Amino acid sequence: MIDKTRILEIDPSGMYDLIKSFPEQVEAALEIGGSAKLSLSLRRIRNIVLTGLGGSAIGGDIMRSYSLDQLKIPMQVNRSYTLPKYVNSNTLVVVSSYSGETEETLSAYIQAKKRGAQIIVISSGGTIGKKAQRSSDNWIKIPAGLPPRAALGYSFFTLLAAFDKLDIIDVRISEFNETLFLLRSLRDKYSNYENEPEPLRIARLMKDSLPIIYSASDRFDAINLRWRGQISENAKTVAYGNVLPEMNHNEIVGYATLEDILKRFFVIFLRDTGDHPRVQTRFDLMKKIISGYCGSILEIHSRGRSLLARMFSLIYLGDWVSYYLAIEKGVDPTPVKNIDILKKQLAEVR
Repeated sequence: MIDKTRILEIDPSGMYDLIKSFPEQVEAALEIGGSAKLSLSLRRIRNIVLTGLGGSAIGGDIMRSYSLDQLKIPMQVNRSYTLPKYVNSNTLVVVSSYSGETEETLSAYIQAKKRGAQIIVISSGGTIGKKAQRSSDNWIKIPAGLPPRAALGYSFFTLLAAFDKLDIIDVRISEFNETLFLLRSLRDKYSNYENEPEPLRIARLMKDSLPIIYSASDRFDAINLRWRGQISENAKTVAYGNVLPEMNHNEIVGYATLEDILKRFFVIFLRDTGDHPRVQTRFDLMKKIISGYCGSILEIHSRGRSLLARMFSLIYLGDWVSYYLAIEKGVDPTPVKNIDILKKQLAEVR
């Protein structure tokens, strides 16, 4: 039974309120990105690299997926201390670090400066923010004080609005409006835990299982990654996943042995009307093949008309699922103890 008392007991830091206020964060991010004053030589840009980690990188993944049919130049998300060799003065490097203290991102930022890349920094401050200010780089400053994973509105929609303003991509106002309307509508349903909303029901189904997430590879691979990351960080539960059609050429064969483990799998298909027709067929056939091996299979379909709305309908559902899974397991969704331990130990090794 989930009630207000239990929420306050397990979630003293207020992750519930952060997820609930996501639509307002999206609105604020659109305003920040749309009003940003950026100085770039657009004609020189031949490729785009967003460098970041974790919650700061996922916005880049979603941007790459969303803009697949629009961008006429390649875009890559870089999760490393170093940048690809091709990065040069014709590259737009987006440095994304919510805290401004991500050591891998700072290292890549320094490389980008040395190679003369054009730069946009998205950060709340920190060392990276100070460096951007000293260097007079394009710095889009976003509000501080959130866990990076709870700042997706700022890491994605700020960049989306900026790219739209720069004419790197073209986003119709109707897409923004539909997405905001849908998020508010879903928020009203999902946050009402007393009525056992859809994400709470899903969380209860997967509570004692290992979540395995599958999606199409083109646009929803980023949403797949977001689900897995949120379940890991909020619910302190390892989640795995893969994409179609790739997993049909290897991983599907693994549904054969280790039957006791397979029976603990809670398989989720993230599906979309825009999936390639053959991928839709693959989902249907794959369900028949693996259903006898895994514990459960749940198909979840995106909602909305525009691609942006459909993507965020699944993202927002996943955020709430991860939250309710944390509450069901009795674990505080906000702290990330193992990450903090690792960072502390890394700081001691130089």
